Amino acid sequence: MNSIKITLEDLFNLLGAVIYNPDNYKPVSSVTIDSRKVPSSALFIAIKGKKFDGHIFIKDAVRNGAKAIVINKNYLNKIGDVGLPIVAVPDTTIALGNIARLWRKKLNTRIIAITGSAGKTSTKEILVQILGEKFNISKTIGNNNNHIGVPLTILSTNNKNDVLVVELGTNHFGEIPYSAGIVQPDYALITNISDSHLEFFKNRNGVLKEKSALIQITNAHNGMIFINNDDKLLNKYGLKLNNKVTFAFDHKADIKGKITGYNNLGQAEIEVTFANKILRLSLPLYGEQNAKNFLAAIAIAIKLGLSEKEIKLAAQKLVAVDKRLNVKMHKDFILIDDTYNANPESMKFSLGLLGKISTYRHKIAILGDMFELGKNENKLHEKLFPLIKGNHIDSVYTIGNRMKHLAWSIKNSNIEIKHLRSRRALKSFLNKIDFSNSVILVKGSRGMRMEEFVHSIETREI
Repeated sequence: MNSIKITLEDLFNLLGAVIYNPDNYKPVSSVTIDSRKVPSSALFIAIKGKKFDGHIFIKDAVRNGAKAIVINKNYLNKIGDVGLPIVAVPDTTIALGNIARLWRKKLNTRIIAITGSAGKTSTKEILVQILGEKFNISKTIGNNNNHIGVPLTILSTNNKNDVLVVELGTNHFGEIPYSAGIVQPDYALITNISDSHLEFFKNRNGVLKEKSALIQITNAHNGMIFINNDDKLLNKYGLKLNNKVTFAFDHKADIKGKITGYNNLGQAEIEVTFANKILRLSLPLYGEQNAKNFLAAIAIAIKLGLSEKEIKLAAQKLVAVDKRLNVKMHKDFILIDDTYNANPESMKFSLGLLGKISTYRHKIAILGDMFELGKNENKLHEKLFPLIKGNHIDSVYTIGNRMKHLAWSIKNSNIEIKHLRSRRALKSFLNKIDFSNSVILVKGSRGMRMEEFVHSIETREI
């Protein structure tokens, strides 16, 4: 199988590019922005970010084996003679995206793109694990789902990969159209539309407007769209699409799921009906959200031709994503580490899981602020109170200027509430609590660094 290469003609086609020493250029088979890790026959692109400027590390990239470099034209007189072909462009970040577009056109790999307000990373990882039963898979690594990470994910994929599962993230208008325009997916999934990044999108219609660009771009070249019919906005949007597969628990759909019960750890028993077949599984994952993530993933897996046997085998081996509904068993308590991020939708499912685990009676929620919720952020924090009450949670410990509004809402109830004003105060408080016979949830937005409190509980150190 021929490897993909970036040719001199490709580089000449970059908008605004001027190439120096073109006669010395030989086609490259890899692209990197990391001067420390330069693959053989690599093109190094110097990206200027918030913390680092890749132009400073050009000599390191050359020393480590780069065969050509892409720089911002403003740096041309600053880098000196590097003895390699130089591609000078107006903006190296835009050039990275355009080179990824060129790479995408040379890929024979089937590409699945996933976005959504909640569950996109977990759905991606579940799907990768299931498809791995049959295919050679490439995927988004970690949280590389932005205007830098998506092009790098494309560039890390080659024609040895049968399938690429790529995650697209956004918190500003225009990011999904940009990323999806590079990816040009064969299959597209939006997990759900909920209250996320409202500081910029204003409301759920704004969220839909941004994320539906993935559907529009996929639909434009007759790609397959997967529609969550349980999501009101997506259900309505899907009515005008022809090339689609629908899935749902609560509404009519091509692939219909049913949660038939939970064990005492909150793991779901699930029944999936499709094409006059019934698939029954016990998920090793936790909570309703992961059951929904699983249904979305197998909708795609079924369309890609996986058998019932392959899906069942893969389901038995599923492992939760780090810091996303990770249930940790300790000697006399259970700890739910869901510290990667938070919005009202994911809070709903996490608190629901806390309520479903029946191994221990006492339920504790340690909650940090949810960010980027716009002008209604205080009300959205207050609205967690009915969820806490409905899931029979006994104690709530909060931190953050936004979470104090939840604390005030709880104050006159029979639920124990403690709002801590500093990280040190919360760590000290947690160090004194007897957690025996308890189920504990720790959750908050990424910037709250709630994983530190997980560590405090597990080590009992201040």
